[in-house]
Amino acid sequence: MTTDKKKTNLRAMTMTAMLSAMAAALMYINFSIPIMPSFIKLDFSELPALIASFSISPISGVVVCLIKNLVKLPTTTTGGVGELSNFILGVAFVLPAGLIYKKHKTRKRAFIGSLVGALTMALISVVSNYYIVYPIYTQFMPLEGIIAMYQAILPSVKIDSLIKALLIFNLPFTFFKGMCSVLITFLIYKKISPLIKGKRV
Repeated sequence: MTTDKKKTNLRAMTMTAMLSAMAAALMYINFSIPIMPSFIKLDFSELPALIASFSISPISGVVVCLIKNLVKLPTTTTGGVGELSNFILGVAFVLPAGLIYKKHKTRKRAFIGSLVGALTMALISVVSNYYIVYPIYTQFMPLEGIIAMYQAILPSVKIDSLIKALLIFNLPFTFFKGMCSVLITFLIYKKISPLIKGKRV
C-alpha cells in the first residue's frame, strides 16, 4: 500500500469517527412535534451519516449509523430495541443514497439517491415499528392507549389499529425527517466536502 493510499484511508477513518461523534451528539438533541405522539422525537442524527455516505463511502455512512447507536446504547430506555430500529432505518436511508450517488457523482444523482433513501427508510419504518419497537412499548403502555394518542392528534380520522396509525403518521413523519437531513446536506455539503476529503477549497 502506497503512502498516499495510507493517508487517504487514515483520513477516511478519522472523518468517519468525527461524523459518528456528531451523529451521537445529535441523537441527544431531540424534540417532540405536534403531529406525532409525545414519545416520538425528531432528531437529525442521520445528517452526519448521509454526509459520510456521500463524501467518504456508503460503508462509512453505515458505520456512522452503527457507532452513534452503540454510543447511545448505555442510556437506552428501550432495552436496545429503539437503537436497533434506529440503526436499521439509518442504513435504509444512507446506503441507497450513497450507492446511487457513488456511480455518478452529480447533484442530480445525489438528490435521486437521497429521495430513494428517504422513501426506503419511511417504508421500512412501518415494518420496524410494527414488529420491533411497538411490541416493546406495549409492555409499558396498553396498545389501546398508544392508539388513543394517535387518535387525539387527528380526531377526524378513525385510527382503530396500530398499522393504520403507522401508515398515517409514522411513514410520512419518517420521510419528512429524512428529507430534512437531505435539505441540510444540500445546503452545506459543497462547503464541507473538501474539508472532509482533505482537498483545498
